[in-house]
Amino acid sequence: MESLAASAFLPIIQLAITPVILISGVGALMLTLTNRMARIVDRTRVLAVQVQATAGEDRRHLENQLTIMWRRAKLIRMAVTFAGLSMLVACVLVIAIFAAALLDTDLTGGLKVLFTASILLLIAALGAFLRDIYVSLHALKLEVDRARGR
Repeated sequence: MESLAASAFLPIIQLAITPVILISGVGALMLTLTNRMARIVDRTRVLAVQVQATAGEDRRHLENQLTIMWRRAKLIRMAVTFAGLSMLVACVLVIAIFAAALLDTDLTGGLKVLFTASILLLIAALGAFLRDIYVSLHALKLEVDRARGR
């Protein structure tokens, strides 16, 4: 009788694995995002010191770089927020799967909503992440153009 209960529980555990894999993947993305945020913060601090010690055209260039860094920081903050919310919703999804099984109720509609919300939040996080990459390349282009004297 006990083995029957365990074998009936196995499909529920298998069903709950999908959101757990999603959580793991988004966790790797979060690591990348937080590393990018740390680099942005470090670079911004260096630029802020340089701005205070510079005047004229160089100061204007550094202020433009600071503006870009602030924009990037906001994009990464948004990406981290969306990724974190995606993970949170995926965790709620795991709990909902187990609750549906334990209570023997049909929560299919709610499970679909939670899974869709988690994926949409992940897409939003990736969108903000990609936008940050484009903004960082724009900043790099400004540096290259300045070095070439354009």
